[in-house]
Amino acid sequence: MRIFDIITQILLIVGGLNWLLVGLFQFDLVAAIFGGQTALLSRAIYVIVGLCAIWQLIRLPAMMGTPEIAGTTTRPVDRR
Repeated sequence: MRIFDIITQILLIVGGLNWLLVGLFQFDLVAAIFGGQTALLSRAIYVIVGLCAIWQLIRLPAMMGTPEIAGTTTRPVDRR
């Protein structure tokens, strides 16, 4: 599962950098490489990056160490 998390994070970084280019320079690198925003391959890339974002949202509580949300249990705290 760790490799999947790494791959999704890399794709999210690529997507974020693409949005940075769009915001600063009105240049969509994905569209430029794969034939425009409406090209099938560009749309597939956008969908994959979006699915990676959903996956990372689902994993976020576990990565932040929130066991109640992540479905894990914790040891009792020793309060001496």
